[in-house]
Amino acid sequence: MKVCKFGGSSVADDVQVAKICDIVASDPARRIVVVSAPGKRNKQDTKVTDLLIECAGRCLTQKDPQEVLEAIVERYAQIYRGLGLDKNRETEGVLAEIRADLEQRVASMDLSNAARFMDSMKAAGEDNSARIVAAAFRARGIRAAYKNPGEAGLLMSDDFGNAQVLPESYDRLANLAFDAEREIVVFPGFFGVTRKGEIATFPRGGSDITGSILAAAVKAKVYENFTDVDAVYPVDPRLVPEVSEGIAEMTYREMRELSYAGFGVFQDEAIIPAVKAAIPINIRNTNHPDAPGTMILHHRRARQGSVVGIASSSGFCTLYIDKYMMNREVGFGRKLLQILEDEGISYEHMPSGIDNVSVIFREEGFTPEVEGRVRDHIMRDLQPDNLQIERGTSLIMIVGEGLYYTPGMAAHATLALFREGISIDMMNQGSSEISMMFGVQSSHREAAVRALYHAFFKA
Repeated sequence: MKVCKFGGSSVADDVQVAKICDIVASDPARRIVVVSAPGKRNKQDTKVTDLLIECAGRCLTQKDPQEVLEAIVERYAQIYRGLGLDKNRETEGVLAEIRADLEQRVASMDLSNAARFMDSMKAAGEDNSARIVAAAFRARGIRAAYKNPGEAGLLMSDDFGNAQVLPESYDRLANLAFDAEREIVVFPGFFGVTRKGEIATFPRGGSDITGSILAAAVKAKVYENFTDVDAVYPVDPRLVPEVSEGIAEMTYREMRELSYAGFGVFQDEAIIPAVKAAIPINIRNTNHPDAPGTMILHHRRARQGSVVGIASSSGFCTLYIDKYMMNREVGFGRKLLQILEDEGISYEHMPSGIDNVSVIFREEGFTPEVEGRVRDHIMRDLQPDNLQIERGTSLIMIVGEGLYYTPGMAAHATLALFREGISIDMMNQGSSEISMMFGVQSSHREAAVRALYHAFFKA
């Protein structure tokens, strides 16, 4: 059995949904289909999820949401009519169900818990997308059914907007394998329900996580993740247009590192359920389904010194602290992290020396007010000799199993950056020894990525 997930570009319009039906029908092993909310049809378009967020925002600020609500319904209506579902007896009522569902969600608005209401609205994108796709299968005479995540047993924590799957979900979801023997199961991604029955969503891009969870639960042969690229590329083509060859195979560890560092083709948290269940992941293209794509495996044979990919991400802050004899001060690191925890800040990296430490964290939410409080607490509680906070940091990650125990890789990378006149603010090698991370000013990010790509892939 295969679990297939189709992203937002794959359900953007009726033409794309028809491709989903063709792809699934072409392989009898494809029995469970996970779908995202409709994405952009063109560069000027708006994703349905963004429309739903806007609609929820209007409700919460007590503005009339009707105009946005109608725009959302029309997006589904265009797909519905384009597929001819309005002319099929089995599917002619689906659009009315979608409208009723959206209106009910708007009517359930609760100012006392804005995060819970926002999750309910956001989840409507995937939920109604699944209804449309299931109807499209039935209109072709293919047995298929929409499956509600709550009824199927996808239980979530109540951390709305950033929920995590609860362990007991896997045993509950295993029953989908029996359902899938009778008919195609169409499952909405991105959300589940809490133990109280309230809708809760994963972080953005969470449909990848849903697909991985289902693949692990039913012990799938492979988890196929269909998107709009032929494969995972070793570097972002927007930064390095000359890249042309995709990656044939990579390991879970490599994909996890690259996804975290900015590879947008696959949500980084989605690796974890597949890893634990040893399910291979196949990244494929809805628009070129015959292309083999990229296989993500537990192990692969890697040539010593080889790099599989280079990823980058902006929007980080770096906190520098110097204090003489810091290494002799028991609890210094704990106190520093406690100050950040009190402000709700999680750190990404923490390289240190005997008298200094750097903490890298995401800039989002680090307002001037928060920065002021952090500064005051550090100066009062830790009494450093020097404290400095720098914004506008970009992280660049060089990843590859071939880095393992290979001398000279860091020298090769730093020489490439030196030749471009790029200053390195920070460098750290992962304990797994399959990645190297560099911190540079965001203004140098693109030049740094290009320099490293040519150093490792074009030398």
